[in-house]
This record gives sequence, C-alpha cells and structure tokens, in this order.
Amino acid sequence: MSVDRHGGSGADRARPEPKPSATRKVEIYDTTLRDGSQLEGISLTADDKLRIAEQLDWLGVHYIEAGWPGANPKDDEVFARMHRELDLTTSVLVAFGSTRRVKGKVDSDETLRNLLSANTGVVCIVGKCWDYHVVEALGTTLDEGVAMVGDSVAFLRGDGREVMFDAEHFFDGFKRNPEFSLRVLEAAATNGASRLVLCDTNGGSLPHEVEHIVSQVNEYFGGDVGIAVHLHDDAGTGVANALAGVRGGAMQVQGTINGYGERTGNCNLTTIIPNLTLKMGIETIPKANLERLTSVAHMVAELVNMPLNPQAAYVGGSAFAHKAGLHVSAIAKRPDAYEHIAPDEVGNGTRFVVSELAGKSTLVLKAKELGIELDGPQLNEVVDTLKRLEHEGYHFEVADGSLELLMRRATGWRPDWFAIETWKVETLEGRARWENAKPQAPDSVEVYTEATIKVHIGGERRITTAEGNGPVNALDAALRKALNGSFPSLEHLHLTDYKVRILDSNRGTGAITRVLIDSTDGHRTWTTIGVNENIIEASWQALLDSIHYALLHGDAAPAS
Repeated sequence: MSVDRHGGSGADRARPEPKPSATRKVEIYDTTLRDGSQLEGISLTADDKLRIAEQLDWLGVHYIEAGWPGANPKDDEVFARMHRELDLTTSVLVAFGSTRRVKGKVDSDETLRNLLSANTGVVCIVGKCWDYHVVEALGTTLDEGVAMVGDSVAFLRGDGREVMFDAEHFFDGFKRNPEFSLRVLEAAATNGASRLVLCDTNGGSLPHEVEHIVSQVNEYFGGDVGIAVHLHDDAGTGVANALAGVRGGAMQVQGTINGYGERTGNCNLTTIIPNLTLKMGIETIPKANLERLTSVAHMVAELVNMPLNPQAAYVGGSAFAHKAGLHVSAIAKRPDAYEHIAPDEVGNGTRFVVSELAGKSTLVLKAKELGIELDGPQLNEVVDTLKRLEHEGYHFEVADGSLELLMRRATGWRPDWFAIETWKVETLEGRARWENAKPQAPDSVEVYTEATIKVHIGGERRITTAEGNGPVNALDAALRKALNGSFPSLEHLHLTDYKVRILDSNRGTGAITRVLIDSTDGHRTWTTIGVNENIIEASWQALLDSIHYALLHGDAAPAS
C-alpha cells in the first residue's frame, strides 16, 4: 500500500525508474565521530576526532557530524577546536542533538541552546517516528510527539540554521503506523527542515523494504524536501539497504568510515561510496578523490586503534589479493579477469599471494615483483619446495620475508654474511635480584633465560652470551651481540611482533608449532616464519630469516 500526501492509503502506483544515474548526485554524510565512536572498544580523544575530520575533509565527504554539543566536555572541546584549528575545504561541520523535551519550551531547552552554541551552520536533530516509542518511551501523546519535532525545527530555523531531521526508528514505525510517521516528517518539513533522514535504528530492515518505503516517502513529499537514509547493519544488510534507499530516491546517505558503530555497526561509507560512484554512476565525493579511499580507511583505523578487516570490500588488504593459481594465471593475461574494478581507482592494489594453491604463473609474477629471475628448473624447485613446506605447516602467504629468501635460494643464492656453529638456550632460576649493589630479600628469586651463540664472521670465531626475558629475546640479544659492529644496518632492525600457533593440539606438548615474527628497519616491514615441534627451534628459524632479510635489503657489506 502507498500513502498519499494527506495520509490516506491507496493502491500502489507504478514508480518510474530513476533518471539515468549519470545525472544523479548523492550527498555523503559522515557520522564516524559520533555514531561510529559508539562501537565497543573505541574511545576517541579530541585530538583523534580532529585528525579524523581532516581525513574526511581530504576525502571530500559533504558533511561531518562532529558530535553532540553539551553531551560531554570532550565534544564541547571538539567543536571549539574545529572552528579554531581546522580549515575545512570540502566538508560542512554538523552539530547533532535532539528535539525539545516533552511539554518543554524551545527557548529554554538546554539541548537546543547547546546546538546553537556549537556555532555550526548545519544542525541535525533526532526525534521519535515510531508511535510505540512516543507512547511507551516518552510517555506522551502522539500529538505532543509531532509538536516536539515541529517546534524544535522552527526554533533552530528561526536562528538561521539549516536543519536536518533525524527520524529515529522510522522504518519500524512506518511499517506499523505509516500515518503517524508521515505526520512527524511533515511537521519537520513544513517548519523548514532541509533533509528528512529516514533511520533504520534497530538495523532490522531488508533492502526490498527500504527501497519501497523510501520511494513512498519520496513520492509523498514530491521532491519538496531532500530524503536521506541512515542504516545500521544488524541484519548484515546496511550497505545493501543504503543502495536500495538511493534507488528509492534518497539524495543523501549517512554512514561511517569502515562501518564503525554500535552493535554490528553502521552503513559502511568505504563500500557505499565506490558502489554508488563506480557501479551506479552516481556522483558522490569528487571523482578524483576516490583514489584516497583506501588511505583514509587505513588512517582512520589507526586513529581508532582497531585493525582494519583485511577482507573489507575495496579497501582491505585482501580485497584484490589472489591466491588460486588459476586466477593469477588469468590476471597475468587480462587484469580484469578476476577483479571487479581496477584496484587503483580506490587507491588499493593487486597482490599475488603465494601458497600451496599457487601455480607457476603466480610464482613468476611474484618473482618479477621481487626482481628475481627464475628459469624452468628453478621455478619447479620453488613450486615443489613450497608445497612440501606448506604441507608441513609453513604458511608463506603471511611470511613475505621468508618467501623471498626461499625463492632466492632456488637461484643458488646463499646468505653468507655469517655462519652459525652452535647455539644454546638455558632457563635458570634462583638468582637474587641485585639493586644498588645489595641483594634483595632471599625470597626475591626469578626465572631468566640465557643464550650462548658461536658464530663465524669473515674467518673470525665469536662466542657471545646474553640474557633475555625469554628464549627468543635471549637468542636475539646474543646474535646481535655477536654481529655487533660488523653490520651497521642491523642497528635499525626491530622485532615488532611475535606470534605462536599450535598446529596439531591433539598431540599435546609434542605438537608442531608455527612461529611468525614481524620486523621493521624503519623503512619496510616484513614477516618471517619457522615451524618445528620445538618452539625454540621454530622461533630461531624465523629470527634468523628476519636478520638475513634485513641484511639482504640493508647495508650488508661487513664493516672493515
């Protein structure tokens, strides 16, 4: 059923297809700083919010919702500093708040006064659009619910602000009582709201419902006011719902970078923007800025201190990573064979992931990427070795450093900077800790690890011992001590992460262990791998590979 302008119901009328998409424009409204920050685990400082706002402006979103002035001191600081410190070139700052209180007066309402004090040209206020919420949550009448919206919009418009009305729980309310939901929207529109934001606050609607309802609302208002959509992802259809809303006539989409938000998150703008622009031909952010999308997604992920999902569409590290040999073989001939867009359009890139699934074409492309020339026999050797080692538990897909060393060894290359004669690790206990040349109490004993390494460098035999807080730390310290002064590039080498995985836990303490070590020299990062039943041996393999990789790409000539 469709609802006519006067609230009556009538037979569905055929909705014409949208105009050719190339002529359409959709505004992008970002609410990462408010709605996105409600995700469990995110706690943004005022500095974080300013840096994210800079990224959003650089990307070119139309509106940045910076927070709720008066809700907490942090948001007040953010608005004050944004006006003072940021020079937004493409984005408009928006303050968020709510309608007046039940039976309250707009000119004395604290929330509305705080909105005005935020000093933004645009404000967005939320109000109830579901009769159930008005009666049960607010405990008032439907007429008062409508008046709260109309009064608040009129008050803010009277102070010269552009007002967007955030219709909370709109889709749920419309399904149950469309006449009331439209009365609320009409109160906002007739009092000067520029956008009616239809919210799926509980996130339970499906795309066909969203498109149908948005089209009815759009038809009801006849283009007199802009329709926007704000979708949550509780049913896993946030992005699909946003696309459906645009098909229904919405001219603005609200969402967050990387889909951050309460519960399962919000509509993900890093997916929405390229879908609208590249798939539907609809103008969103400036087309030239689209290549900034991946960079912004990763930068925001760093600022919120949450790893970006590697499988995120368009911007994830695995979005254009190819592992199966058949796929890579086809891509080598035609790049568009297994990629739905050119990755550089969104600032991403093609990656060829090497594993036991890889064919020869994958390895050829990877070798070319690394500047390694493999002839036929060498290529066969790499393929066979790779498959054998991955069967044993290696995982070269995530160990780019060890993979490169494996491929170079197939060409006859050998790491000859130094040779290990023996190494030994001991775990000791019972030593009293000494502080200020005096032993502590007798019960202040500790467990510590000591490693001894015998190594040959340029004909010289060196024996070094070092302590560490564990066997890997002790081995690393002893080897660095032995190599000290001979290889200056190692001064910049740092191990940044150490990960252990038990591959066959059913074998108990005899299980095979996989160790991954992440390293950096300040310019590049790499991962190396070791696999063995002995966790220390597996760690040693990964550690040694990391040092060999650092010497290979650093100043590897021994000091004179």
